[in-house]
Amino acid sequence: MKTNLTLALATALFLSPSLMAEPAAKEKGTEHAHAEITGPNEGKILHEVEPHAELFVTKDRKVQITFLDDHGKAIAPAEQTIAVICGERANPTRLTLAKEGDSFLSDKPLPDGKNIPTVLQIKVKPDAKMVMIRLNLDLNDCGGCKHLEYACTCDHDDE
Repeated sequence: MKTNLTLALATALFLSPSLMAEPAAKEKGTEHAHAEITGPNEGKILHEVEPHAELFVTKDRKVQITFLDDHGKAIAPAEQTIAVICGERANPTRLTLAKEGDSFLSDKPLPDGKNIPTVLQIKVKPDAKMVMIRLNLDLNDCGGCKHLEYACTCDHDDE
């Protein structure tokens, strides 16, 4: 009798609709086509904030952040505030970004080097929660595409 009860419970759990449902990311309306969005400067798209933003390092090594609509077009800066902390942990470089045209541009360049640990702090509205994005700005050329590694569009999964 215990075996039949155990078998019945195991079968019920196995056939439970909640356990058979697709992962949450594939629920109706929650899928997001991240790879389809590209920014006006072909930088790195930051999906952690809404609206999404493009991170771009200019030729003079300044950080530029551009907020994007659903088609990858620049949205005029509004109430967003952005700060960047990068470089060596013992002696970090703090960048303040201010509105310039359709983007935010840092007040000074990134520190020297090709691999720069970076933390972006973004508030899309004054009353919104601060979003922290940690990444490594790899400023080396990608061998497979025309971008720097931080904004690479190649599929490096098979390397």
